[in-house]
Amino acid sequence: MDRPWRKAYQPQVPHTIQYPTSVLHQFIENAASHYPEKAALDFYGKKTSYRDLDTQCRRFGKALSQLGVKKGDRVAVMLPNIPQCVTAYYGSLYIGAVVVMTNPLYVEREIQVQMADSGAETIIALDFFYPRIEKILKDTALKNIILTSVRDELPWLLSLLYPIKAKREGQWIDLEKKPPIYDMKSIIENAPPATNKTEVQCDDLALLQYTGGTTGTPKGVMLTHRNLVVNALQCRHWMPSLREGKETFLAVIPFFHVYGMSTCMNLALYLGATLVLLPRFVTKDVLKTIHKKRPTLFMGVQAMYVAINNFPNVRNYDLSSIDACISGAGPLHQEVQRQFEEITGGKLVEGYGLSEASPVTHANPIKGKRKPGSIGLPVSDTDAKIVDVETGTQTLKLGEIGELAVKGPQVMQGYWQKKEETNAVIREGWLHTGDMARMDAEGYFFIVDRKKDMIKTKGENVYPREVEEVLFQHPKISDTVVVGLPDRFAGEMIKAYVVLKAGESASEEEIIDFCKADLASFKLPKKIEFRTELPKTIIGKVLRRVLIEEEKTLEGDG
Repeated sequence: MDRPWRKAYQPQVPHTIQYPTSVLHQFIENAASHYPEKAALDFYGKKTSYRDLDTQCRRFGKALSQLGVKKGDRVAVMLPNIPQCVTAYYGSLYIGAVVVMTNPLYVEREIQVQMADSGAETIIALDFFYPRIEKILKDTALKNIILTSVRDELPWLLSLLYPIKAKREGQWIDLEKKPPIYDMKSIIENAPPATNKTEVQCDDLALLQYTGGTTGTPKGVMLTHRNLVVNALQCRHWMPSLREGKETFLAVIPFFHVYGMSTCMNLALYLGATLVLLPRFVTKDVLKTIHKKRPTLFMGVQAMYVAINNFPNVRNYDLSSIDACISGAGPLHQEVQRQFEEITGGKLVEGYGLSEASPVTHANPIKGKRKPGSIGLPVSDTDAKIVDVETGTQTLKLGEIGELAVKGPQVMQGYWQKKEETNAVIREGWLHTGDMARMDAEGYFFIVDRKKDMIKTKGENVYPREVEEVLFQHPKISDTVVVGLPDRFAGEMIKAYVVLKAGESASEEEIIDFCKADLASFKLPKKIEFRTELPKTIIGKVLRRVLIEEEKTLEGDG
């Protein structure tokens, strides 16, 4: 097939990569061999060297074995970005277990569904999550509950003060730890050093990454060691200026999300970089951390960059260490990109991926040609095409809008125990993404929107992203999202939800008039609703469905 995007690659970015036949946890083994004293993790000033991290992972793997965990067993990890998350993830992989990353914000029903579907018998979680886990134990196969505390990995002074803070925030729990409840720190300390390694192959399953929580029934994406190793190396080669053993990653994008897991945790450990861990995104904490720790890379989502751009007195912080940022998990609007680069001096580009592809398939060149509104080029060893929506079998012409389909060694093996759903999205080796897109003559791809988010109004197709791009240019707007709502006459009516910058005020008429210069009349928002914030996932993706459900509820009440 024709691959015009290869001509647009940055110099030194290979068209194809020779991938090692290694497993994911060899990243830590290799880094421990080459950089034993270098800090792998930095958690509020407490540093863990690569040598110590390797030892902890091996001991944790041994501890799991002693609890009866075998190769192929599913182990759930329900932790924020703390050192124990890295240990639990890689320690499980050391013995050939399959990691099930679980969102710490899940409520009981969501945890139960994921545990039941995966068949996980072991879960590692923060101690104050236990009340939620306890309520669903009888409806799952869970046998081992391994609990840890944020306090366990804090520097001694913060550890001393932690109980006061935790009690004040309702995050303190007194719990007797006896089987089936185990203390993570204790079982690591009591485990003998692992001597005989479990034979793990690159084609063995490494991860069940659940998707669909915001769109329907969750499905476990099956990713092998090879899938995840490949994607880490694809990301590494996409940024040829990265220096092995010398980079520092700001790790605030959650590791339980496949984007944070691959582009931040796995990539950093492959490079022998330092991960500066932050359990949650708080703008001021992030700015102080960048100012003090001097990270060079900051993988994030648009919401994070918007928050930094709009933070009062942001220029009081030195953000000049930032060299490169890739924004994922949703569109990056041009004005957000421009402001962030002007503030930091670093490069911020949009990338694209999905859980089913480990996740990265496209990215704009970091220091090459990039195009506003584009997700960039397919990364090394990745093919992409635009196909017709109706059958998915006809490749469309340049510039035509259709469904994006991708193929590459990072694409999943399928959905866990869901053959029919797998066959619906993987056809003749191509992964059908469900995203509407187009490709230009140079091989740059543009996501127009999700198939399901496209608005049909008066017989015309309107893509929310196009309207949002215009709204983001309004000097008073800090955040916005556009949805289509049922309308008796038009089919769907365009509504924009707008968050104004601090201290600003605006009218609905003012916002709509602003859009008239850049949008055809049928694309104009018909209603504007001002909000103080938008509903978002923990990684910052706007939940359109929540807004639509709110409207349905109001309509029903009316």
